[in-house]
Amino acid sequence: MPQPSPRSLASPGRRHLLAVLGSLLLAVGLGIRPSRVAANLDPSRLRESMQRLYGQGGLPVLEEWFALLDRLAGADLRTQLREVNDFFNRRIRWVDDIVAWGQEDYWATPLEALGNRQGDCEDYSIGKYVTLKQLGVPGDQLRMIYVRARIGRSQIVQAHMVLGYYETPAAEPLLLDNLVPSITPASQRTDLDPVFSFNSSGLWAGSSTQSRADPLARLSRWRNAISRMQQQGFI
Repeated sequence: MPQPSPRSLASPGRRHLLAVLGSLLLAVGLGIRPSRVAANLDPSRLRESMQRLYGQGGLPVLEEWFALLDRLAGADLRTQLREVNDFFNRRIRWVDDIVAWGQEDYWATPLEALGNRQGDCEDYSIGKYVTLKQLGVPGDQLRMIYVRARIGRSQIVQAHMVLGYYETPAAEPLLLDNLVPSITPASQRTDLDPVFSFNSSGLWAGSSTQSRADPLARLSRWRNAISRMQQQGFI
């Protein structure tokens, strides 16, 4: 399904994020360790949270997510990357945060994004990140990457987020993106310029292979998303 382009760099939320790049100290662990669903999630609490927030209609997609985790447990990495990427791209409709959440910049949990069935680039990336960590992909091989994306023939520059998989810290990442359905090496995405990336261990500027920040919880939207995940049943 074609996706709308990401928000312009001129939006207030994006201006704020890029302006504070030099001072951000990131990294809060999700507390999700590799294994199967029952060992690392509380399915009952997640079902209760989904029903409370989105009614009975939200439960089928949550069960699909549980089934995805069970099906991909022990699968080869390429299959996990491909299917997780496709799962979120197909089940979430891209809309701006103000439409999806009534806020200029809101980072949704996977449960919220799936229950609402819509969100923006951060919501796709967070959902894929959490799911792959749950499947046992080491967190230090995953980074959420803010980029400047050049869109269309006019090459309008817009802010965007993708998820990167790094085989090693110095490796060229594979990019999981809601705008382009195929998973591609970063060198093939000449439309994207990295700004910064982060995971549960630190912050990297541009395409640097060395963390430039201590792992402290200083990004409020990320911290708030993690807090809501824990309340909803992500352990």
